[in-house]
Amino acid sequence: MMVKKMFPEINKVYFMDTYTLIHILSGKGSIEVDFKNYGDWKDKAIYLEKGQYIKFLSEDFCIRKIEFPDKEKFQNSEIRVLFKHLISLGYINLMECEDCQRYLSDTIFSDQASDILDVSSKQWFWQNPFHASKDEYQIIFDIKDVIDKEFSNHLTNTELVSLINEKGYNAQALIKNKVGLSVKSLLGNKRLTEGQKEIAFTNKSIQEISYDLGYKDAAYFNRVFKNNIGQTPLEFRESFDYKNRDLFTQDILELLKTHHEQERSLEFYAQKMHLSVKALSKKVRHKMNTSLGQLIRLELIHTAKTMLLEDETILAVSQKLNFEEPNHFSRFFKHYVGLSPSEFKNKKYNL
Repeated sequence: MMVKKMFPEINKVYFMDTYTLIHILSGKGSIEVDFKNYGDWKDKAIYLEKGQYIKFLSEDFCIRKIEFPDKEKFQNSEIRVLFKHLISLGYINLMECEDCQRYLSDTIFSDQASDILDVSSKQWFWQNPFHASKDEYQIIFDIKDVIDKEFSNHLTNTELVSLINEKGYNAQALIKNKVGLSVKSLLGNKRLTEGQKEIAFTNKSIQEISYDLGYKDAAYFNRVFKNNIGQTPLEFRESFDYKNRDLFTQDILELLKTHHEQERSLEFYAQKMHLSVKALSKKVRHKMNTSLGQLIRLELIHTAKTMLLEDETILAVSQKLNFEEPNHFSRFFKHYVGLSPSEFKNKKYNL
């Protein structure tokens, strides 16, 4: 096992060569994993599978990166739930897991540090994100294993479901009920993500990529990609441009960091970037895979959480963030965090 403390470069793509735990020690801003943007990473241990990437959209991050080279460990069917993501980023909420916090703070450089995986898998099942039994989870992740193995083999959805059902699973009903997606959607999402990686990180032709992904018609792949991503494959390749790492992302995040407490209008940030609101919104969407409004909200929530954990009053936080009334701030916080400010503060003391 290898443990590193890192200060990652802004907007640099870090590829995962092994199963990896990312623990963000400090920093402010968003991260990007496999073309999805995440701002709610605080107090979480993030698990990434081989072949994924992470990108830090701010320059002040400090992280602990823990690599697990032991392949046998990942044959454990309970460990895979940490790494084999179904619809979003895999993580453990450290605010709800004292054992995880202890391992990460006290024993991470010991020979027993890999026990964090066992502790985390127990916590993941306790969090129970899809409200399923352990047996149902094993079936769900067996299905995901089949999709990850077969997604590029030119299988139709019917053939894929038949392959899964050979194992005795009622795949369609279970996935739809617990995950909220069809098997077809999971297959399509896997193909789309792998397609984005091939387009962004290789020089392969679009025709070659479409065939590798199981599409027999490159024109059809272009239509599917454009309908889901909002750009053609070639437009996406040009806009991602991961080698040059242009300064647009850094510039907009610096503006948000400086002004989010007082300014929430899209017009303000568009004027500062010398763009129209429409042009800025489109560029943010293409460069950062999120909306400008979402970035503003993430900055507000991050500042609010930091102040609440430092025992600032709800009144002080609402005034700092320029809400007209404390109850307006409380409603905003509850809507996006799922807890009221008081409940969030109380969780700090009830661990």
